[in-house]
Amino acid sequence: LCRIDRTWLLMREEKDDGESIGNCPFSQRLFMILWLKGVVFSVTTVDLKRKPADLQNLAPGTHPPFITFNSEVKTDVNKIEEFLEEVLCPPKYLKLSPKHPESNTAGMDIFAKFSAFIKNSRPEANEALERGLLKTLQKLDDYLNSPLPDEIDENSMEDIKFSTRKFLDGNEMTLADCNLLPKLHIVKVVAKKYRNFVIPKDMTGIWRYLTNAYSRDEFTNTCPSDKEVEIAYSDVAKRLTK
Repeated sequence: LCRIDRTWLLMREEKDDGESIGNCPFSQRLFMILWLKGVVFSVTTVDLKRKPADLQNLAPGTHPPFITFNSEVKTDVNKIEEFLEEVLCPPKYLKLSPKHPESNTAGMDIFAKFSAFIKNSRPEANEALERGLLKTLQKLDDYLNSPLPDEIDENSMEDIKFSTRKFLDGNEMTLADCNLLPKLHIVKVVAKKYRNFVIPKDMTGIWRYLTNAYSRDEFTNTCPSDKEVEIAYSDVAKRLTK
């Protein structure tokens, strides 16, 4: 539960101890946006298993995160992101939209492939689902290693073959990173825990990307612990049984 002036952001918190930040990539996405914009906000965690009555009355039948502003409730995460980008705008706040449209869609199918992989209980299907996840990770790695147009100096004699940028759209985080990084972190933690799957080390673009993310407060201070992520998936990850 996060307050910004008279605006309330209701964040979904699935946590084991009832107090720490739980595993919810959608909530972390919004937290990162606020942090990057330099907004001062306070957070109160909410245990949805013992959800207060007034919280239930705000948006019946929906689950956080959602936002209330001027008595209007927004429940779609994409709409909330658009709202924050519109209201928290320059010159007071940073604009976080990517310059390159491709950054918005990079890695967009990774979470779906991961979910199919981790929820599968049939050993005979595991290899194909793992290949599907690897294929979509490779697409992201290729994008991260491919130079963006503004990395290429047309007047230079040197041919830049590999990008060295820190994030999807350049050296600063954008809305695209706020969307992808929380999900990519879940993939890394859960696939290792329940499938002994590790993102290949030769995917240097992804590992550079994750390393840079883990060095930023905007990501690490809004990120649930690995334990919280593992607990959240303990009933989701299916055992491979014959």
